[in-house]
Amino acid sequence: MLLQLLRIKNLALVEDLEWEIAPGFTAITGETGAGKSIIIGALQLLLGERADKSLVRTGAETCTVEAIFQDNDFAKWNARFEESGIEPCDNDLILKRSLSLSGTNRQFINGSPTTLANLKELGDDLVDLHGPHDHQSLLSPDRQLDLLDAFANTDEARQKFGKIFRQLRALEAEHAALNTAETAREQELDLLRHQVNEIASTNLSAEEEAQIESRYRLASNSRRLIEIASAVATKLSEADDAILSQLGETQKLLRELEKLDPSMATVANTHETAVVELSEIARDLSRYAENLDLDPEQLTILEERVSLFETLKRKYGATISEVIAFGDRAAERMRKIEGRDEELQRLTSEIAIHSAELRWAGEALRKLRAKAAPKLSEMVRRNLRDLGFKQSQFEAKMSEMETPRASGFDAVDLLFSPNPGEPLKPMRAIASSGEISRLMLAIKSALAAQDAVPLLVFDEIDANVGGEIAHAVGARMRELAKRHQVLCITHLPPVAAAATSQFVVTKEVRGGRTFTQLREVSGKARRQEIARMLGGKSDEALKLAATMLDQH
Repeated sequence: MLLQLLRIKNLALVEDLEWEIAPGFTAITGETGAGKSIIIGALQLLLGERADKSLVRTGAETCTVEAIFQDNDFAKWNARFEESGIEPCDNDLILKRSLSLSGTNRQFINGSPTTLANLKELGDDLVDLHGPHDHQSLLSPDRQLDLLDAFANTDEARQKFGKIFRQLRALEAEHAALNTAETAREQELDLLRHQVNEIASTNLSAEEEAQIESRYRLASNSRRLIEIASAVATKLSEADDAILSQLGETQKLLRELEKLDPSMATVANTHETAVVELSEIARDLSRYAENLDLDPEQLTILEERVSLFETLKRKYGATISEVIAFGDRAAERMRKIEGRDEELQRLTSEIAIHSAELRWAGEALRKLRAKAAPKLSEMVRRNLRDLGFKQSQFEAKMSEMETPRASGFDAVDLLFSPNPGEPLKPMRAIASSGEISRLMLAIKSALAAQDAVPLLVFDEIDANVGGEIAHAVGARMRELAKRHQVLCITHLPPVAAAATSQFVVTKEVRGGRTFTQLREVSGKARRQEIARMLGGKSDEALKLAATMLDQH
């Protein structure tokens, strides 16, 4: 994975910047206050950091930051994107974030709108950013354990332990919930028995609700329905002036008309068909009225059933299906409590089995860590010697916790002694930022092979070091760049000279406005920039700059 392009528009002092970035080790230099930190700020926005509208350049309504990452294989990323409804990658992964003065902030992955949490999760996998104060993360015991696990390649063993740990905790919680005080247990049993009996005694079925309600609607309106059906049937066939009687007369006349004019046969036949159909309607309405003649007792039964449904739904669920499901759950809970001793015994047995499995998985995890800890310690010690700590000591010290966590039974403390004769101390006891910055670089170098994050960004972590140590820091970053893309903002000439490419941040004022720009330097321009960093552009500084560049 390679960060190929970074676009910044209207962010702080940057009006419009498009930066094409090469693989390897890229150094970013410039005068203090020129705006180098804006590059870091842009990356932090893309990593999902919180931001406010003060970052929008004066006179603009919005600011945007966009990054394009390139890779040969996006399969693992596309699988994640598919789950989140994000457009898959083809040849590029495109991240974009915009901030607005109106407070409308938006973020996109491959053009698909996404959440800040999604952007941050992806950013954590793409970029590892270290600044003068980012070493604080190394002081966390959890982070130190993560570092050792990354070196020891414990992913599979740690996931297995975590799975057993969560299962064990669930069993223990179930055991504790069942093993409640006797009084509370009896009270719950009484309630459950009432609920189960109340639901079971009604012999409910999910299909019955619609059927009963339909019958009830008909029954409750039966009197009016009978009146209407009977009235229509009477008008059709039973009244003195019934419609069918009158139609009988018209039928005779039409037949007589047909005899005189055969062409009227169709009219006479149609009329006869209508008479037959009306006769059928009259009979159907009479039968319908007879069937609706429900007795009051049957209506009362239906009313009581409907009322019962409503009472149960108020207590146990919005539908009869939900009421039945509630009854099933209550019956299962009642069965467990009534069979409490048997269930407790089963849970106790399960807890014992999982505890043994957890201990075994924890031992397997510890062996991996114990095997890796001395190797990590020795590798960091070698890196520290290269970075100027000739007689320093470093140790990844393991200890067992009384109470396990999802990460295992182990705790790790990274101990460091920068000078001979001084005892090893936890990293959090180190006061010097220069010391801890170099220690962080030594640890990152040791983890380079295992670290899957493609882009490492160092923001002036070489502060408070100089001389030969600066050369060592530059060499170490160049070595890291064999496995990662490395960006480093630096004030140290040896570090900048070690980079495979160098960009200079400059600041200028035009028309009363300040603009920050970024340009690549090479050849003579790069020698002049290294000379400036050395303190001037004298012949001696230029010769020294050329010597530094020729060493790489």
